[in-house]
Amino acid sequence: MCTAVSYKTKDHYFGRTLDLEYSYHETVTITPRNYPFVFRRMGERKSHYAMIGMAYVAEKYPLYYEAVNECGLGMAGLNFVGNACYYDEADGKDNVSPFEFITWILSQCADIPQVREKLSRINLVNINFSEALPLSKLHWIIADRNCSIVVEAMADGMKIYDNPVGVLTNNPPFDYQLFNLNNYLSLSKDQPENTFADGLELTRYSRGMGALGLPGDLSSMSRFVRAAYVRMNSRSGSSEPKSVSQFFHILGSVDQQRGCVRMPDGKYELTIYTSCCNTDRGIYYYTTYDNHQITAVDMHREDLDGEKLVSYPLITSEQIRMQN
Repeated sequence: MCTAVSYKTKDHYFGRTLDLEYSYHETVTITPRNYPFVFRRMGERKSHYAMIGMAYVAEKYPLYYEAVNECGLGMAGLNFVGNACYYDEADGKDNVSPFEFITWILSQCADIPQVREKLSRINLVNINFSEALPLSKLHWIIADRNCSIVVEAMADGMKIYDNPVGVLTNNPPFDYQLFNLNNYLSLSKDQPENTFADGLELTRYSRGMGALGLPGDLSSMSRFVRAAYVRMNSRSGSSEPKSVSQFFHILGSVDQQRGCVRMPDGKYELTIYTSCCNTDRGIYYYTTYDNHQITAVDMHREDLDGEKLVSYPLITSEQIRMQN
């Protein structure tokens, strides 16, 4: 289970948590402009926008969990098991496998209007990467600095939603998640007024009581409400350090701790990493479960006209700065 957020101060920031019980030894991966993408049904693209994100590189192909391209467009895939449905190939459509979806969009599109144009022709086809790597059941958030959308391929067709809260989690489908926010319309960053009953004195005994009722469990619907509330009420300074720090605090509100979600095989789901990318500057920041120090990779410090992938293994051990 995961949570993704789009957030803007002076610059635009895009990132996510990856919440799983296992890791594929993913790396921060930069795909330069001249690294050839070979799509299963859409031929080869030898030149394209450069991008940076978190990926598992298999057979020299970057299987991105999320990425941002040099134009500032970001895209992330999140688990959508039980609802995601992929299709047979169709004539006259862009037949793209879901494992190629992020690279297909980010290699060609600079903003959401261009994404919408591409989506009008796309058909997400049921083609596995390999026998060892079958398709994950996903839905996607795509964002530029002006807006974000959600894409869901379901049995009754592909849905494209405007995303006014800039948040995505997992099940149920996005329109249900958005409607569910109506149940929390009384939440407030301000202290509440006593409307319980006439003639009964009640006391505001603590700060933060305006948010009583904000769900605190780790289910995807509750994480959606919590992340949307924190993200939309968040106030940050506009500098890079303050903006990045605030972004990690937003996603910290849905962090998953080892031991709280046990899987049937006895393993525990946890937040493997949290990412934040400044989409305007192409700087990718991350933390991992056992390393709270923010690490950064700047795509513009690499040769973006190159022809080879650039990958940085995650720093996963805690980095503690002694002060005395």
